[in-house]
Amino acid sequence: MKVLIAPNAFKGTLSAEEAGAIIASFCIDKYAGVHTQVVPIGDGGDGTCNLLSKFLNLEQVNAWTLDPIGRPMIGFFGFDKSSKKAYLDVSTASGIALIADSQKNPWITSTFGTGLLIKKAIGMGSKEIILGLGGSATVDLGLGILQALGFVFLDQNGREILPFTDRVQQAISHIQSPVPLPNIRFTCLCDVRNQFFGNHGAIPVFGPQKGLKPGELTAFETSSEKNVSLLFRKAKKEFVDKSGFGAAGGIALGLSAFFNTDIEFGSPYFFERIGLEDLIKESDWVITGEGRYDAQSEEGKACFELLKLCRKHGKKSVLISSGEEGKKAGFDQFIKLEDLNFSSHSLKNDAEKALLKSLSLQLDLQ
Repeated sequence: MKVLIAPNAFKGTLSAEEAGAIIASFCIDKYAGVHTQVVPIGDGGDGTCNLLSKFLNLEQVNAWTLDPIGRPMIGFFGFDKSSKKAYLDVSTASGIALIADSQKNPWITSTFGTGLLIKKAIGMGSKEIILGLGGSATVDLGLGILQALGFVFLDQNGREILPFTDRVQQAISHIQSPVPLPNIRFTCLCDVRNQFFGNHGAIPVFGPQKGLKPGELTAFETSSEKNVSLLFRKAKKEFVDKSGFGAAGGIALGLSAFFNTDIEFGSPYFFERIGLEDLIKESDWVITGEGRYDAQSEEGKACFELLKLCRKHGKKSVLISSGEEGKKAGFDQFIKLEDLNFSSHSLKNDAEKALLKSLSLQLDLQ
């Protein structure tokens, strides 16, 4: 029996790699003669480009950078010497997991650190950046990235506005672009389809979880509208909001003003690069999972896209997830995880035990 184990990250508890190793070990112990293959999957969410870099066996480049509030840290990206592509997750330097709840403040948090890593990649000869947009702490339209690449933002008095300045969005009155522009293109991988503006846009949907208070949403939206107008006027382009511009606080939107920027929905891109469909064809069972399967999962997230491939090739599938919505998704088996105490100091250990317990009670590969 061939079992393909292809989990997504169990957000906040186990990485896709950690979950895959636990599931594989359990299957080997329970089923004699089973052949397992672990292929952690991503969909543009947190860590997608890191997974791709490992799968493609790319060189990992480490470099000093700054976190979302300007503290020094070591960041990294994968570099493909042959194609000159760099694979970088926004969450590496600008991720929400890097800051405490009390530090979440989109008026201050910046993608400048991500921009420093991009600048490093360009210095190594990179011609294309594959940018995973998941897990960001920011709603800065990629302004921080642009600053790191040589753009200068000025206030109404002509003074330069430095990265991590409070209320930077409100202060910008003029934009100066570097001459020449860096010769780089971006492919942005995302796992949400929201546009930037509107009732389902980045600010009302994702702003509160990144620290915006209810009374600040209108002011933040007004500042963002002004800055988008400044960006596209400087670039001499017409702005058209697009699906995916709402991901990671509008990073792809800001980059698209000045650079060739493609938005790819992460699951198809990731699956194609690792040859996942062929791996599914060769398997008898496919086991996947994520922290919580919900309505958003069926809008392009990895587990649902994997289910469609399993159906296409008549392969049996298992979903591991907390909550109840996974029951109705159409997998051959649904394994429910017990709810965890996310404030526990032993959260990771608790998550490992809960996964093993659920597998032992519910998994049946017949």
